[in-house]
Amino acid sequence: MVDPGGSEVLAAVDLGSNSFHMLVARFDHGQITIIDRLREMVRLGGGLDARQRLSVSSQKVALACLRRFGERLRAVKADKVRVVATSALRRAQSKGRFLQQAARALGHPVEIISGIEEARLIYLGVSHNLPRVDGPQFVVDIGGGSTELIVGRGPEPVAMESLAIGCVSLGQSAFPDGRLSAKAFARARLQVRLELEPVRHTFRRFDPVRFAGTSGSIRAAYSVLAALGRAPQGITVDGLEYLVDEMTGFGQVAKIRLPELSAERAEVFPAGVAILVEVMRAMALPCLRVADGALREGILYDLVGRLTDEDSRVRTVRAMAGRYHADPLQAARVAATASLLFWQVCDDWDLDAGHEQLLGWAAQLHELGLDIAHAHYHQHGAYVLENADMPGFPREEQRVLARLVLGHRRGLERESFEDLPPAWQRPALRLTLLLRLAVLFHRSRIDTALPELRLRVHGRSMDLQLPSGWLASNPLTLADLDRERGFLAAAGCKLTIRRRG
Repeated sequence: MVDPGGSEVLAAVDLGSNSFHMLVARFDHGQITIIDRLREMVRLGGGLDARQRLSVSSQKVALACLRRFGERLRAVKADKVRVVATSALRRAQSKGRFLQQAARALGHPVEIISGIEEARLIYLGVSHNLPRVDGPQFVVDIGGGSTELIVGRGPEPVAMESLAIGCVSLGQSAFPDGRLSAKAFARARLQVRLELEPVRHTFRRFDPVRFAGTSGSIRAAYSVLAALGRAPQGITVDGLEYLVDEMTGFGQVAKIRLPELSAERAEVFPAGVAILVEVMRAMALPCLRVADGALREGILYDLVGRLTDEDSRVRTVRAMAGRYHADPLQAARVAATASLLFWQVCDDWDLDAGHEQLLGWAAQLHELGLDIAHAHYHQHGAYVLENADMPGFPREEQRVLARLVLGHRRGLERESFEDLPPAWQRPALRLTLLLRLAVLFHRSRIDTALPELRLRVHGRSMDLQLPSGWLASNPLTLADLDRERGFLAAAGCKLTIRRRG
């Protein structure tokens, strides 16, 4: 937690399918002040081939942009930076080398976020940039590779959906040759309706009092309509239908000439309008206003939450523990002992406060799977954590959390850590070893004082010292420790139990 009177430089980097954005802000005395914005049209989504592999040329363009962003980040000396990638990199295959190069160019790792996490962050950015209203509000964001729909109340989203269709992907499928015919628009709009049909009723039941849109496509549509005198109150279906007719008359994307529409935006504008008009029809939106906030603003506000006491990940863990009826008292016991052990070994194991936070969340959720079945409950819990939508958690953290829960009991399979990103493999294994010990010491599930636990580590070896008298009076725990030595030995780890006093 930061001092509310202190100052931090924050940066949000959004690697979208169409454009890359960077927002730099100062967080000072509880307020965010934007000090720099960068945006480049990269069209990463357009660089995906039929096998969902990024072309060499698209990677070169993207990395050149990221090197420029990285130079700016180093110049502003940002205290906290979060880099997120969306639809194009969610879909891309064999992207490991590109992500490593991107991280080097920026000086910060890249998180690939889920569509639902993208929707949450978009809503966070929009809700902080609009006046508060009494009642639900509907937000739509049209990206290059996906479209996010959100209904929320105040700062909290209530329903979220990410559709696998965006202005770049739809443009490639519906207007592959750049021809703007009535038939091509009909084909594009049908694709959008098919995506909307399964979720339409979910959103229409809320009866929102405000409708807001964000993203380049929506801003461009409003700018064009306003210049034509067709948006006195905002974007309407009639205004968008007028744009469809006008663009059909041009015949080719390259021939589009509309006021306030840039040449680079024109390439994806027909698809963006096709998506927006179908969203407004499906949701029965009378008029859509343009919102200032978007994904990158949401990232900034989420960073502020992590710096203060509003970390969305804390709310997510608390909600999941409640939903799956995890025993809060047992979770608290395990978390306290895991933390005690952590601070004894963190220096030798090169672990930091962020790792301790993740260990605490794993302790709170380690019994999640009991709500499904007692047999193999650690496997059930790990499956839920790996596949659930967990607002605030990057996919990498979510996978690490799942591995900790999977490995907290029974046999320990070191291979389960090998598919984690290299930077997480060693810390995840070490955190799992600590969680296993903490769970072991609370098998009785009662509040009883533990003896002084002294843990020393070296590599994959642990040396645990316990009072000999306590071990003599707790034979079941001693038997558990003996069995644990066998489990760890089979995984190439070593646990030594030493008696003292």
